[in-house]
Amino acid sequence: MDFHGKVALVTGGSSGIGRATALAFARRGAAVVIASRGRQRGAAAAREVEAAGAPALFVPTDVSVAAQVENLLARTAERFGRLDFAVNNAATVEEPFDRLADLTEEQFDRSIALNLKSVWLCMRAEIRQMLVQDPPGGAIVNTSSANGLGGVATASFYAAAKAGVIALTKSAAMEYARLGIRINTLVAGAFDTPMLAEGMNRASGGNSEARAAIEARWKEMIPAGRIGRPEEAAEAIVWLCSDAASYVTANSMIVDGGITAQWR
Repeated sequence: MDFHGKVALVTGGSSGIGRATALAFARRGAAVVIASRGRQRGAAAAREVEAAGAPALFVPTDVSVAAQVENLLARTAERFGRLDFAVNNAATVEEPFDRLADLTEEQFDRSIALNLKSVWLCMRAEIRQMLVQDPPGGAIVNTSSANGLGGVATASFYAAAKAGVIALTKSAAMEYARLGIRINTLVAGAFDTPMLAEGMNRASGGNSEARAAIEARWKEMIPAGRIGRPEEAAEAIVWLCSDAASYVTANSMIVDGGITAQWR
């Protein structure tokens, strides 16, 4: 997996799985574009990519806003001339942990915008770029979640959005396979990321003992006996983008330590 001369774009690339993925591309020689809402963390991640020996570009972006996504792709093409790999990883859980009937329309709209509409906006812009460049083509990986494989009590909007990412990915993959664009999904289980940590903190109400108990329950549920490292998710993403996966498209690759095995 030598990616010298290739260009990779990672949304949500400032932390967690996104940051690990950006660095995984960099170590293999790809130029890396990082998009995130957080300016300080995004700039810091870009410096890490450069320290790994790869060219980097950070573009502050809210991927739920079409104009900002279009600017992201324009900046990418202006700086590097093409786009070979795109990883649509940005996501958030901002909705309260509450039952469906107690949530608001505004909360629904925001959750879907940040976790599903954003993936469509990014894919639309990325595919357009991949079709017009010379040579055309590329690979896209969208990050979904084990939560998207079924219902999740008190996180219904997030689960619905992540299920939508899987269906959106498969649909687009069928449409663009013969045009040289492979599109797959990483279905991520529990990984040691700031997003998971924030979810555990919120669920525990800030109580350290309750927080420790929640983490222990996670580890008990996972057949591998531990929470995954972001680098393990990144390696799966990079493989899906590589020529080693040249016949893999419309696939939902589950990387979860086995936690969903009993119901799939």
